[in-house]
Amino acid sequence: MTIKQLSIFIENKSGRLERVLSLLKEAQIQLIATTLADTADFGILRILCADTSRAYDVLTKAGVAVTYTDVFAIEIDNRPGMAADAMASFARAGIDVSYLYSFLLGGRGVLIFRTNDAERAREIIVFEKLRFLTDEALLQLATGGQ
Repeated sequence: MTIKQLSIFIENKSGRLERVLSLLKEAQIQLIATTLADTADFGILRILCADTSRAYDVLTKAGVAVTYTDVFAIEIDNRPGMAADAMASFARAGIDVSYLYSFLLGGRGVLIFRTNDAERAREIIVFEKLRFLTDEALLQLATGGQ
């Protein structure tokens, strides 16, 4: 019910982000979504891509600090308020969302998020009949079924 995301720790210095993106470009790994959060000294680049395990290998061989993170991916209608409705289910259950990012893909909204209680989050997803995406389903949506 979760998908694999890469979390990459990079220094807040010129060229560090470009290096990571160039390594993935050279390996011809298609990015699906990225987000970058920073502090004064370093950033956390989160990436969803077409070949997570190969991207992980490419980055670790290049000496980049990267880890796998399990996150939830929920598909929502592309209409105002749908993200709020989805997140309300978790809030009512007392589940904290650590971080969230979203994007549109194939005319659909996609919410990527991590919680403080993955097991209860799974229960909410099933109980509320939320449309979760697997790694394969996200890739199929991103590539238009190719």
